[in-house]
Amino acid sequence: MYYFSKFVESVRIPPNAFGKKLNSAALDILREQYERTVAREHGVIVSLHDAKIAGNGRIIPGDGAAYFDVEFSAMVFTPEINEIVIGEVSEIVDFGAFVRLGPIDGLVHVSQVADDFFTMDKKKGVLVGKKSKQVIKKGDVVKAKITTVSFKDNIPNSKIALTMRPSGLGKEK
Repeated sequence: MYYFSKFVESVRIPPNAFGKKLNSAALDILREQYERTVAREHGVIVSLHDAKIAGNGRIIPGDGAAYFDVEFSAMVFTPEINEIVIGEVSEIVDFGAFVRLGPIDGLVHVSQVADDFFTMDKKKGVLVGKKSKQVIKKGDVVKAKITTVSFKDNIPNSKIALTMRPSGLGKEK
């Protein structure tokens, strides 16, 4: 699920940015620091918007920069357990399928694809159901339910587990 959240952060604006409007300089610095990162309590920070300097700045002796408290909003992707999501299969591997959920991929383990035994056909790069002969391939649009979310310090180390076993989920017809 995508949300907009408000934040307040102290931002160091270096002297070389003093020629820009302060709100714009602060937003550029914050974007470089936070976009495409993971905040465990919020999720994946997708983009930052509407930075506004709140109050007067501070100067620290010996540092040519100025420090300002900045209020800004961020669009965050916060996957929730039991949330139903629709995504495109981005990769097929021996143990399942990765599904693109916007800024992060989730994994549907082969045991969670459907009420069937799925194996990978390595020649075709697809998952095939033993009884149903159903095929899951890269590019398929699927509906899945989030079962677990584990956010770490960055996107590659964060994990989202998905299932497509319940009725009504799986590959779109």
